[in-house]
Amino acid sequence: MAKKHTVSETNETISAVITALGEGAVGIIRISGTEAAAIGDKLFRSASGKKLTEHTPHLLVYGHVVDEENSKIDEVLAVYMQGPHSYTAEDVVEIQSHGGLQSLKTILGLTYKMGARPAEPGEFTKRAFLNGKMDLSQAEAVIDVINSENEYALQSSVSQLKGSVKKKINDIREKIIYHTAFIETALDDPEHISVDGYSDTLRSSAEEIIQELERLIHSADDGRVIKEGIKTVIVGKPNAGKSSLLNVLAGHERAIVTDIEGTTRDVLEETIKLGVLNLNVVDTAGIRQTEDLIEKIGVDKALEYAETADLIIYVVDASRSLDENDEKIINMISDKKSIVLLNKSDIDTVISAEHIKEKVSNIPIISISAKEERGIKDLEDKVKEMFLKGDISFNDQVYISNVRQKNALLEALESMKKVIRSIDDNMPEDFYSIDLMDAYESLGYITGNSVGEDLINEIFSKFCMGK
Repeated sequence: MAKKHTVSETNETISAVITALGEGAVGIIRISGTEAAAIGDKLFRSASGKKLTEHTPHLLVYGHVVDEENSKIDEVLAVYMQGPHSYTAEDVVEIQSHGGLQSLKTILGLTYKMGARPAEPGEFTKRAFLNGKMDLSQAEAVIDVINSENEYALQSSVSQLKGSVKKKINDIREKIIYHTAFIETALDDPEHISVDGYSDTLRSSAEEIIQELERLIHSADDGRVIKEGIKTVIVGKPNAGKSSLLNVLAGHERAIVTDIEGTTRDVLEETIKLGVLNLNVVDTAGIRQTEDLIEKIGVDKALEYAETADLIIYVVDASRSLDENDEKIINMISDKKSIVLLNKSDIDTVISAEHIKEKVSNIPIISISAKEERGIKDLEDKVKEMFLKGDISFNDQVYISNVRQKNALLEALESMKKVIRSIDDNMPEDFYSIDLMDAYESLGYITGNSVGEDLINEIFSKFCMGK
């Protein structure tokens, strides 16, 4: 059975700066634990003369931080949050001082002298999890909120922080445990509870659960794109305008552009904000037959990157006829998520969209001029259409954006499929309950109901200091 966490596993009081270190208007120090209130009273002198804990909890109080000799260190605002009504569910004191590094360092040092120890990375959120303030999926969403690089990533993380993943997983687990409990009860008391015909009921429910799990697993790809960005590879013949396109998208000269073919020999990587999405763009060497060893390595890398890309942008020099190198690229992208850009539309062209459609009718084609920055908005709109399928709503859609969570879902899915196979093979009912419990436990890894201490420590070690 999973370990149940109801109270903090340590009585130690911790403290840390929870704002970014460096020059700033305000810096915040958080103290959490059994001695937080006592440390706050020693450390803080309010303008009224009252102790911090004598003020209304959750009310900001004006005063000064003082040292052991009662000398004023800084003019601050302080707040006392009585557990369990705090982020960690423990007694918490937060001090808002001026954001200078020396001030924060001095105040933090005083908290250590008064009984606190330095908080480990992610320890405040870890305590919130251990004390039941949030499940593991919500805890992981905290760091995702901090690291969000676009609007959709932020919305997805906030939705998960509110408990969207937790609710969905708990709903599925409740269905599983219901059937497990019925079977176990029936096996223990066959005289009063019959399992005759129950396999049909279980099969129907198991199929519904499998569909729900498959939907969540499928969402992991969208979730990864939302969170990490779209892995995008720009391919094309030499001098087609790939590097020019990268420069336009990046908004600065990221790549060297010349009239000499084969200028780009290695891959160039750039993260580009395209509307509300992030493109993790790789500009590759022009794909062509070559005897130049270094250029050939670059071409091989281009093909390798294209194999694992979320999106391939194929740049065609519309002023030149297609050749065997183009045929090679077209064959490569025909079964992948791709966009064809007919570049150099500002000059006389010999290649039209119809020429490309004859070879790949299922791939969108956009005319652009990288030189004059025309067609870039059309590219942006097409990428959004392909990857977001319109506007995303996080009110009713759950997105899995975590590899650990996806793997747990895959394990649960396999266990539920075993339930179906056992039913089809007319296996005894106790076989059903074994696989049902395996699925139940696998889903518990997502919410934290079935995880051990080592995994918990590993997850929270990835958090930033002060969170």
